[in-house]
Amino acid sequence: MLVNLEYVLKKAQKEHYAVGLFNTIDTDMLEAAIAAAEELNSPIIIGTAEILLPYGGLDLIAPSMIAAAKRAKVPVVVNFDHGYSFDKCLEALKLGFTSVMYDKSAEKYEDNIKMTEEMVKIAHSFGASVEGEIGHVGEAENNDNLATDMYTTPEEAKKFYEATGVDALAVAIGSAHGVYKTKPNLNVERLKEIRKEIDVPLVLHGGSGLSDEDFRNTIREGIAKVNIFTDLCLAGDAAMKECCEKGLGYLETRNIKVNAIREAVKKKIKLFGSENKA
Repeated sequence: MLVNLEYVLKKAQKEHYAVGLFNTIDTDMLEAAIAAAEELNSPIIIGTAEILLPYGGLDLIAPSMIAAAKRAKVPVVVNFDHGYSFDKCLEALKLGFTSVMYDKSAEKYEDNIKMTEEMVKIAHSFGASVEGEIGHVGEAENNDNLATDMYTTPEEAKKFYEATGVDALAVAIGSAHGVYKTKPNLNVERLKEIRKEIDVPLVLHGGSGLSDEDFRNTIREGIAKVNIFTDLCLAGDAAMKECCEKGLGYLETRNIKVNAIREAVKKKIKLFGSENKA
């Protein structure tokens, strides 16, 4: 069942669990994610990101995502993650995506507000939801998740939400994209302060590599959506390496890889608490 972000996150926020966003750049990852969600009767968010388009073009993968979501037995959001350009976000909406993350966090704060507010109006006219971001979710390879001066403040979050009307808000509290070089130290107290100021589903980016305790603590304090991609790649990498060492052929390798990614998605669904929440 194809739905928008608001449909799954409002319930998650109210009942204190999180729904995973699993970026899926090809039909192997797509099949694995949907199968995992159906097996565990969980809502799920699938999608791709603007930075991932060289590995799977939007016009190529979008029809498969939309079709898989429509025939799924559970609620499925199709999300365009980290849309940096207006044109790509608009393209995603026209292709049928039910959610876009319009990431203007690198812009000046007031410009971020202005541009996100415009995207909210456009996306809502499509019946789609919008996720915004303030602060800076770092890149693990640069260790800039350690830069506390880039964390989201409660005051910024409140003003941004009230001005833009976003359906979800990604906050920076110490996580980063990619593979962590050092153990991340999430500022859960800052998250609690932000939650007190605004009543909107909060999003944690850079979920791959965090500890189970990190997830439980942040979900308990208001995170309703968690983004995962690197962990799925690592599961697929490990499966393919093992198959190559065993001398298996392409088709058998493909199925083993899909199963490995499905198990990785299932593990996160159970951890996030969304099992049997469809």
